[in-house]
Amino acid sequence: MYVEALTRHVAGQRLDRLTVLSPFVLRSVDPPITSITGTTVRDVRRVGKRIVLGFGRPAGAGEDLFLVIHLMIAGRLRWRTPGQKPGMGPRLMLATFEFPHGTLFFTEASSKKRASMQLVRGEAALAAHDPGGLEPLEAGLEQFHDALTRESHTLKRALTDPHLFGGIGNAYSDEILHRARLSPMKLTRSLSDAEVVRLFDASRATLTWWIDRLRAQTGAGFPEKVTAFHEDMAVHGRFRKPCPVCGRPVQRIVYAENECNYCATCQTGGRLLADRSLSRLLKSDWPRSIDDLNQ
Repeated sequence: MYVEALTRHVAGQRLDRLTVLSPFVLRSVDPPITSITGTTVRDVRRVGKRIVLGFGRPAGAGEDLFLVIHLMIAGRLRWRTPGQKPGMGPRLMLATFEFPHGTLFFTEASSKKRASMQLVRGEAALAAHDPGGLEPLEAGLEQFHDALTRESHTLKRALTDPHLFGGIGNAYSDEILHRARLSPMKLTRSLSDAEVVRLFDASRATLTWWIDRLRAQTGAGFPEKVTAFHEDMAVHGRFRKPCPVCGRPVQRIVYAENECNYCATCQTGGRLLADRSLSRLLKSDWPRSIDDLNQ
């Protein structure tokens, strides 16, 4: 949604001023970030999970410049018209981009400061930021199968690996696997042909449905409440809430800074997947099935 909103709001517009407010956000020094001040945003695109603003060539430059923005987990972009208050604390702000008709704020609601931006020169340098993952909505079944089975991973890991698939992420991988009725821990190379087709269809249907829904919510404006959690999701972020298909409580596995949400009844034949921390703590008391958990 950001790419479409940015295209509407800043494509073809001159960047009058760029202010870097956090010493951690800028990860490049050459070309200098000041090179794009006074130039026009020629296009907006997505490269993997990164947002790219393409600028025209500054005076004396041989190649176009590209600003690569990586939001990570907590990064957000917000648009404000002239005179409109930012509506956020200064501690959240990483950078501001001032255009004649409004200001784009780059923020991050995390003390770890993982969001970043880099200015690169030329298409070749930009290509170095592309992890090369397959775009699920642009691929055929055979291409999808080849990417999925290139290495032996769990389905959860494969779908969220940007080197295999572009732009799926943690939340939508949960939704895709639930729609496909497949365990997130099932190995990619153990899938039957029918299961691959089911996963392929579920990927396209899930992503298309959410793109259409978020477009309708945003309209011609700029997305404000960008989050990985939505009430209409089937399992992601819905731990212990009823599965919309079977009514049994949604389960989860927590690891690092992410979580995997699934329905044991719909996806794992009733078997509970082991949580690395809790299962080690509980050992033999760890419930093996959804029925054991209820007891």
